[in-house]
Amino acid sequence: QVQLVESGGGLVQPGGSLRLSCAASGSIFSFAVMGWYRQAPGKQRELVAMIFGDGSTNYGDSVKGRFTISRDNGKNTMYLQMNSLKPEDTAVYYCKVQQLGVVNWGQGTQVTVSS
Repeated sequence: QVQLVESGGGLVQPGGSLRLSCAASGSIFSFAVMGWYRQAPGKQRELVAMIFGDGSTNYGDSVKGRFTISRDNGKNTMYLQMNSLKPEDTAVYYCKVQQLGVVNWGQGTQVTVSS
């Protein structure tokens, strides 16, 4: 059973940066697809970024050029570097791991961008 724990969220001013981490317990295979999603109040959960086993990545249109996803397979940890943050980035951020037909979600971490 894989458990995911996000950290690194908080309050930041517009234009600032945050780095989120997603630490996984249990076996995470190198071919696992890992991703970050977010959900703002009253809105559907949306894809922020995904990273595949070969290191290739996909980003949501609203974060391209500002956010960077990465993973450290040796540490079973995924990261999301968020730069040039905007108020519309305010949401709960969730990490997700999909492998062998099983999907696991973390509990989420709040990111608030406000002056």
